[in-house]
Amino acid sequence: MNFLNIKQHQARALLIHHRWKMDGIYDHLDKGRERMLRDAGIVLQENNIMAASGSTKPWRIMHCNVCFDDIPMGVVLTMDCGHCFCNDCWTQHFYAAVESGKKQIRCMEVKCPAFCDEDHVRRLLGRKYPEMAKRFNRFLLESYLEDNDSVKWCPSTPNCGRAIRVGTGERYCEVECPCGLSFCFNCMAHAHSPCPCTIWEKWNSKCTEGENIKWILANTKSCPKCFKAIEKNGGCNLVRCTCGQCMCWLCGGGTGLDHTWTSIAGHSCNRYEETRGKKADTSREQMQRYKHYYDRFKIHGDSYGVEKQKLGPTLLERVRLLEADLKCPLTIRDGDWLIRAHRRLLVSWQVLSRSYVFAYYMFSGELRMQLGGRAGLAMARNLFEDQQEQLEQHVERLSELLAGADVAAMPEPEIVEAKQKAVTLAKTVERLCGEMYKCIQDELLTLLVEPMTIAAYRPDGPDKAEELTP
Repeated sequence: MNFLNIKQHQARALLIHHRWKMDGIYDHLDKGRERMLRDAGIVLQENNIMAASGSTKPWRIMHCNVCFDDIPMGVVLTMDCGHCFCNDCWTQHFYAAVESGKKQIRCMEVKCPAFCDEDHVRRLLGRKYPEMAKRFNRFLLESYLEDNDSVKWCPSTPNCGRAIRVGTGERYCEVECPCGLSFCFNCMAHAHSPCPCTIWEKWNSKCTEGENIKWILANTKSCPKCFKAIEKNGGCNLVRCTCGQCMCWLCGGGTGLDHTWTSIAGHSCNRYEETRGKKADTSREQMQRYKHYYDRFKIHGDSYGVEKQKLGPTLLERVRLLEADLKCPLTIRDGDWLIRAHRRLLVSWQVLSRSYVFAYYMFSGELRMQLGGRAGLAMARNLFEDQQEQLEQHVERLSELLAGADVAAMPEPEIVEAKQKAVTLAKTVERLCGEMYKCIQDELLTLLVEPMTIAAYRPDGPDKAEELTP
């Protein structure tokens, strides 16, 4: 408004036209102020003699070209474009526009591109249709959200009704709504870094069949001939597939039909034999691979949940008791280091959990690689898995340390020692998480044909977002 010396509704119309990007407005200023505003459907009052002069004599009569009545000027409204109609016609026009879902309402005059002043819309609707006036106000806020890449509704369920705004150019980031939900600002799913949005979406789709896969692995074996999953439905260890192949349930090897309750003719499997060179059941191998990554994803995710719900309150109580002990020196009574270390622990559990989702797809061969990308994949994979292994080890140590750090009952030397260890471990897991993010973004994702990126690593978790108020 100040930069271009225009009214609020005109500034809003201009911003909506340029999708709330000031850079676009600066770029179009080369055309000149008047032309830029005209292209956005904005008519300035100072450029319109009829609107600028505006009669102040309410007893004068004018003819409304909509209802064809002669109306006193006191109940006539003139827009910036200079077109004037009676208040009743304007009100019905505004009502119909809001009813149809319009966020910007144009003048009633045929082929007039000008937008109506929002204050006039609110005032006239508020007199006769107050609910429609509220609905119009809601539309104005929604126009800011729907047309603005920097603002989105919180995706919480049930919805908290909050709008969240991030800085310009921060599309790939994760934020925490005041309601407590952390989510990815790009795809609106729950926070999932260091896993890219595309891979996280694939994982969520696959997880719907995860329980079936685990049941198949636990309760069936593959036919050695057709590789279909077979479920044992009797006590005998010789089972027969629908394809006709007989097999030993103990080892999964193919056999003949001749057998007794105690043995299968010509078959013995009490000795372990290597399976190298044998024809592999690729479908079962894929299920085993999925189970490997899913189990670690879930185990680390469960650890996060347990240590947030149980260890968190326990540590808060220990810190409270420590700070209440006036016998200890002030430097000893400060227990913030426990809270900070616990925060690092929770974030690290989440990073570990999601890193297995990334690894499942990155090293599966499903994602298309750049020309020559396969050559660099082995080295980058070794680096990633080494970092993942180190992070697991140090997170476990930090978890064990915090669980046993009953600082309120410790003598002062032990508190100092526990603090030094916790601070060191917290810094170590923070460093390892940062290095893993860097490896994923710079070493692994650059090998893919499809461009992917991840949210930046935040040691304390997603940034706390402020609620956007209308």
